[in-house]
Amino acid sequence: MIDPKTAPYAILALRVTTGALFLFHGLVKVFVFTPAGTVGFFESIGLPGALAYLTILAEVGGGLALILGIKARLVSLALVPVLLGAAYFGHGASGFNWSNPNGGYEYPLMWAVVQAALAALGDGALALSPTSREPRLAAARA
Repeated sequence: MIDPKTAPYAILALRVTTGALFLFHGLVKVFVFTPAGTVGFFESIGLPGALAYLTILAEVGGGLALILGIKARLVSLALVPVLLGAAYFGHGASGFNWSNPNGGYEYPLMWAVVQAALAALGDGALALSPTSREPRLAAARA
C-alpha cells in the first residue's frame, strides 16, 4: 500500500536526486569535456555531432526542471530516450556491468527505468508546475 503522507516526499527525493545527477553530467560535458569535445566523442561513435548539443541541453535543462519540479513527468519521460541512447551507443559495447572498462550499460539502463517510473508516479511534493491532477498540497499536509 502506498502511504499518501510520505509518497510525495519520496518522489521529491528521487526527482531532486536524478535532477542533480543530470545537471552534473551535463555540466561535465560543458566544462570538462567541452561542447566541442563532446561533439567529437559523439562523432567518434557514429552519432551526429549535433546530437551532442541536444544531449547537453537535455541533461542541463532536464536536470534543472526536475530539481525545480517544472513539468517533471514530461521531462522524465523525455529523458528516457536520452538514457537508452547512452546505454546503447555510449556504453553498449562495454557489456552490462558498470564497472567494466569504459562503463557498461547497466547504469544508464537503470536510470532510464527510474525516469520512466518518475513519469508514472507524478511530480511529488514541492513541484513548481505539477503536470498531474492529483492534489499535491492535501497529500503534503496530511
